[in-house]
Amino acid sequence: MPCMKQDICWWCYQGRVEPKRLIAEAARIGYAGFELVPEPLWDEIRAAGLRIVTHGGHGTIENGLNDPRNHSRIEDEIRANIDKAVKYEIPILICFSGNRRGRPDEEGIEHTVAGLKRVAPYAEQKGITLALEILNSKVDHRDYQFDKMSWGLRVVEMVNSPRVKILYDIYHAQIMEGDLIRTIRTHHDKIAHYHTAGNPGRNEIDETQEINYRAVMKAIKETGYTGFIGQEFIPKGDPLSALRRAFEICNV
Repeated sequence: MPCMKQDICWWCYQGRVEPKRLIAEAARIGYAGFELVPEPLWDEIRAAGLRIVTHGGHGTIENGLNDPRNHSRIEDEIRANIDKAVKYEIPILICFSGNRRGRPDEEGIEHTVAGLKRVAPYAEQKGITLALEILNSKVDHRDYQFDKMSWGLRVVEMVNSPRVKILYDIYHAQIMEGDLIRTIRTHHDKIAHYHTAGNPGRNEIDETQEINYRAVMKAIKETGYTGFIGQEFIPKGDPLSALRRAFEICNV
């Protein structure tokens, strides 16, 4: 089987490495693309032979699909971003549940399903995947509702669209639940994309943190996954050295 395709989440390096150098070094290391990139840089990245792998489907993380008052705005934003994704061959748009704000899980699921059903047919028509991201509500995103895999799985099952799946952020999932490899093996068919970061600290994915990323990557590969692995860690040391090491770890 070929090696795993990897990309870099731009925001982790913004202001740390000059854009032209980051693009050139990414290609030299072997990365296949970038995620969450400011739109003015899309053409430059594509000119370097790299992909734009994800883009935000809507804003914001806190005000998401679990509140029906957001649905009209989110529908407009997702439809517009689907059109951009088609033009730039971006396979995935990232979506968010939003914060609980006292909303019971069942109610949040119901509203999120309703919101995604408004846009799923257009995503299917255009061939773009909407990936609902799991985030931790313990450290980084207090009160975020989709903080357990069971919640997102219910949403995906109820929407029942081949273009609505989960972004399994390994860092966030480790903080909330752990049991990463079993979860990946059991639910890989509902996962469209993966993100990395070391825990604790969201830093390098090396031996200084608790997740065995090489074992996790092997498990992902064994599921037959052919998508991208997004490196979304914030380096404590030299950014390019960290990216080279992360590429080696995940190059299974």
